[in-house]
Amino acid sequence: MAEIQPVRGWRYNAALSAEIDAVVSPLFDVVSPRQREALYQHPLNSIHLSVPRAEGPLAPVAAAARRLARWQAEGVLRQDGLPGIYVYYQYFRLPGEARERCRKGFMCHIRAYDWAEGVVLRHENTLPAAVNDRAELLAELQFQTSATHGLYRDEDFELEKWLDEAIADPLCQTEEDYQGARDVLAVIQDAAVIRRFQQVLAGRQVILADGHHRYEGSLAYRQARELAAGPGGSTGREPWNYHLMYLTNAASDDLRILPTHRLLLELPGGLSDDQLLARLAVYFTVLPQPEAQDLPELIAGKRWAFGLYLPGGAYKLRLRPEVHAQLDWPTTPEVKDLDLTVLHFFVLEKVLGIVGSEAQRSWPGVAYVRGLAECLQRVDRGEARAAFLTSEVTMAQVAAVCHSGAVMPAKSTFFYPKTLAGLLFTDLHERAESVFEAYFQAGADEQPATPAASGRPFVG
Repeated sequence: MAEIQPVRGWRYNAALSAEIDAVVSPLFDVVSPRQREALYQHPLNSIHLSVPRAEGPLAPVAAAARRLARWQAEGVLRQDGLPGIYVYYQYFRLPGEARERCRKGFMCHIRAYDWAEGVVLRHENTLPAAVNDRAELLAELQFQTSATHGLYRDEDFELEKWLDEAIADPLCQTEEDYQGARDVLAVIQDAAVIRRFQQVLAGRQVILADGHHRYEGSLAYRQARELAAGPGGSTGREPWNYHLMYLTNAASDDLRILPTHRLLLELPGGLSDDQLLARLAVYFTVLPQPEAQDLPELIAGKRWAFGLYLPGGAYKLRLRPEVHAQLDWPTTPEVKDLDLTVLHFFVLEKVLGIVGSEAQRSWPGVAYVRGLAECLQRVDRGEARAAFLTSEVTMAQVAAVCHSGAVMPAKSTFFYPKTLAGLLFTDLHERAESVFEAYFQAGADEQPATPAASGRPFVG
């Protein structure tokens, strides 16, 4: 199944690591324009590599390449001397909870498997333009600027003892990131322990939680390098065969998926609110509610139930079970059963006339919003005509869809918290291949030490 490899990570130097909050950044697909502008003002922030912008006559990717070369030459970024697996913990609280949670995981290279190989599984479609942007940046830098997020499943939590031991001696940590989480980075460089990590993952498939565009960018880059090398021109172990991924255990209770609500910025055809409600009533029971704030609780745990907020009031919607058979999209039963599939088919297609998943993906009349308060406020301010509130997708549903070979509607999952860019970078130049070869030759048959005695470093 999944082949993983340790990396000799590139990280900010010691002085900057001590002030890591100033140089990390949100991922390219979640950073807002306002956040970007603020981050660009810091000359050493990682956003200049992960989401570059043009600088004078230089196009964004060229500007990023020039900046990367300068940062490496000046020692802003330094490469660790030994390969390792990088432990990454995120401490966070969910809204309304006093309990602090901790999502435990680790970063390493994973072979960039084609989807058809069935090792890395997806649950979302991608936009070709965004994939091309990521592939172009990777080809120019030959440097991976942020890890995607993958899920493996281990009910025994075998790796956690080594993760916990490593995190007690962190390399760096944030005080609080943009989403309120505390991020802690550490490293494992014991060859035998790393070998055990490889053995555990070798028996697992990986579900891609976040980063479909970046992962497909790695696939496109790998395919281009293979084509350039020609038949027999590569060994399969060149660094460009691998992709930087953050791996977490799907069996953990601290793997959270938050709902993403649908905000309608317009109603096609000049529909009034009363006309919208009348059309919805063909497919849903529509129950007025006194308080919009109560809608999430009213729909929680109920199949095919949604909240609706209009300027004139709040409503609970629930699909009439007998109409579900009308859902005739060519997809799997696992996808048809999802709340969001029901919402996209019966609301966007049947009620609003936006026909088909591709038309819905490109329709500018819908926005994807995670916070209830933002949904209500934007409707109240007249910035949106309606808000459809949803419940979160479960991990079991994500797994079922992935294993069915299908994909979910756009913006179905929001894994929380998001990982950060800037904690770890990896190099894909040919000179890095020795890292992999050295590991293959060392420690292959050794048993991992117990955590209390796992201080022996990698020997290459």
